[in-house]
Amino acid sequence: MPDTGKAAPLLEVNNIEVIYNHVILVLKGVSLTVPNGGVTALLGGNGAGKTTTLKAISNLLHSERGAVTKGAILYRGERVADLNPAELVKRGVIQVMEGRHCFGHLTVEENLLTGSYTRRASRAEIRDSLELVYTFFPRLKSRRRSQAGYTSGGEQQMIAIGRALMSKPETILLDEPSMGLAPQLVEEIFGIVKDLNEQQGVSILLAEQNTNLALRFAQYGYILENGRVVMDGPAAELRENPDVKEFYLGMSDKGRKSYRDVRSYRRRKRWLS
Repeated sequence: MPDTGKAAPLLEVNNIEVIYNHVILVLKGVSLTVPNGGVTALLGGNGAGKTTTLKAISNLLHSERGAVTKGAILYRGERVADLNPAELVKRGVIQVMEGRHCFGHLTVEENLLTGSYTRRASRAEIRDSLELVYTFFPRLKSRRRSQAGYTSGGEQQMIAIGRALMSKPETILLDEPSMGLAPQLVEEIFGIVKDLNEQQGVSILLAEQNTNLALRFAQYGYILENGRVVMDGPAAELRENPDVKEFYLGMSDKGRKSYRDVRSYRRRKRWLS
C-alpha cells in the first residue's frame, strides 16, 4: 500500500450503531476521525445524536442502558470498547459533560483537584497542573475558595473544563459548552479552548449546536441529523456551503432567514445518500 504521507488519526469512530434499551436505534452508522492536535466539530440540532456519539466514545452509555452494537471505536489504533471510563481517562481521553456538572458543596479548587485523582503524580506536579489551569482561567483563581454551587454558569463551565485539564488529557470531548451562557462568556470560553489546543496541543472533539461559532474554531466538521452524518468537510468549506448556510446558519442567497422559515424545507436528497 503506498504511503500517502497522511498521519493516522488519533481517534477513529468507524460506522457505529447505538441502541438504547435494546430497541431504540439512536446512531445509524456514524463515522468520524479526530486528528492529533486538531479541533473537530460535531454539529447538529437537539436530538441529532451528538451527545450519544461522545458518550459512545467515552464508554458512558451503559449507565443509561445504551450500547454500541455495531462498528468500532479506536484510540491510537486500539479498540477501546472494553475499557471503563476511568481507564479511558488514564489513556488521555476525558469528556466534559453538557450542563456544567460540578460538586456544588466543594470549593472551586477542590472541584479542580478531583480531576487529578486518576493520575499518579506528585504533589508538586498536581500543583503545577493547578497553576496551569489558573493561567487559562484566572477568574477561577480569584474564586478558588468559593463554594462551586454559588458560582456563575460561566464559572461552572470553566470549572468543568479546568477539572478535565487536571487529568492531563490528550483528547477532550467537549459537549455543548455554549449552552445557557451569555454570548460574551461563550466567546471567552471558546477563546480559552482555542488556546488550550494551540498552546497545550490538546485534541478536541466539540459537540455544539451553535454551528457558526463552532466552525470558527474547528478545522473540520461533521453534521449529524437523526443519528447519521449527512455532511462533513473542512470548516472553512462548510461555512460557505449553501446548504449549511440555509439550514444551520439561517442564511440563503436571498438573505437571512429565521429557523421558522427554513425548518420545513425538504433536505436535498444528496444529504442522505
